[in-house]
Amino acid sequence: MNHSPRIRTVVSCTTLVVALGAGSTACSSDGNPLSAKPYDAAGQIAFNGPAGGSRKADPDKPLEITSRGSDGRITDVTAVDATGRYLAGQLSADGRRWHSTSPLAADAHYTVSVSTEDEDGAPGRKVLSFDTTKPSTKKRLDVTFGPDAGKYGVGQPVTAELSAPIKDKASRAIVERALKVDSTPAVEGAWHWVDDKELHFRPKEYWPTNATIQAHANLAGIKIGDRMWGGNAKPLKLTTGDRVIAVTDAAAHSMTVYKNGDEINEIPVTTGKPGFETRNGVKVVLGKEYFVRMRGTSIGISEGSSDSYDLPVYYATRVTWSGEYVHAAPWSTGSQGSANVSHGCTGMSTANAAWFFENVRAGDIVKVQNSNGDMMDPFGNGFGDWNLDWKKWRTGSALLGGTPDGPRPADRARLRPESA
Repeated sequence: MNHSPRIRTVVSCTTLVVALGAGSTACSSDGNPLSAKPYDAAGQIAFNGPAGGSRKADPDKPLEITSRGSDGRITDVTAVDATGRYLAGQLSADGRRWHSTSPLAADAHYTVSVSTEDEDGAPGRKVLSFDTTKPSTKKRLDVTFGPDAGKYGVGQPVTAELSAPIKDKASRAIVERALKVDSTPAVEGAWHWVDDKELHFRPKEYWPTNATIQAHANLAGIKIGDRMWGGNAKPLKLTTGDRVIAVTDAAAHSMTVYKNGDEINEIPVTTGKPGFETRNGVKVVLGKEYFVRMRGTSIGISEGSSDSYDLPVYYATRVTWSGEYVHAAPWSTGSQGSANVSHGCTGMSTANAAWFFENVRAGDIVKVQNSNGDMMDPFGNGFGDWNLDWKKWRTGSALLGGTPDGPRPADRARLRPESA
């Protein structure tokens, strides 16, 4: 069967609809329409975009492709911009209409591949291309990923700092969908909105050892809300090392350090005394400082009072921004392993503190249990992210909150080591 040429037509209306010119192709010699070379489907489809030249599409309007006449249907549509971002869309059950379900990017070039079939089942194909106009406002939302590129422990969250607050759920969903975290090996993970300007990403469990983690944003040119468009974001690459977890039992006055599941050291320690109890829960190592001068006034202790102190401290491993460390405390060696006498830090001998300092890195886990202190806050005083169980963590996602455990099909690729 031959497909006769179809006449190019142009229909002018409020939304420009263009039916593109067509050619003709014969079925294959074996007579099976499924084995035929795809015919030019231009005369079978129409789309609400510019036909070329200097005109550009409005990114505020969804892309729509329809089947003309009654002698065929659309079977597939793939739309991708020049940066490799795919445009999500939905095809009607009868194959008569496809429309985009995610925003077009501004100032972008799109290539759209449309597959069709005619009334006899022969395949057709047409490739369309168009550009979109620039954003209508200069207000941009930039993203800064953290921490700095490098090697970290398996507890390190990925952070995203926004240049402007995002409050409503619909805009948050657009932003979150554009923030990608890929890992090798693959993990299940999710973003959690800490506040209007900060998100954290963590896996369901700790990161795998020796993993590669890459964060990037596909937000540039995407409309987020009224008068705001996506801006710049520098990609980030992290790696993880061994799985190092230090567990401090405040009641037993002991810290046990594990590496990849094996116990590698047990250290006598002292933790916070009554009134200054060490926080319970999981903390992430924030950094290491060989020397810190610690003063009681920094945590609200009046100078000259019975609890006042001003001490040179060595081998200090920080676990909270408010000043909780694991550090050398040679003045309390008589109490280490038997009593809690500190002002909230975990103290140990100089030799043990030096060993700990050399064997942990930022992102490693320090867990405190059996203390009479409060629980570590999830946010605001370091990385207490792991103190939220997975169900509660997911409630902080604009995409996954309220959905069953496990990523939705539309978001699964976002949590896998694949290019978006």
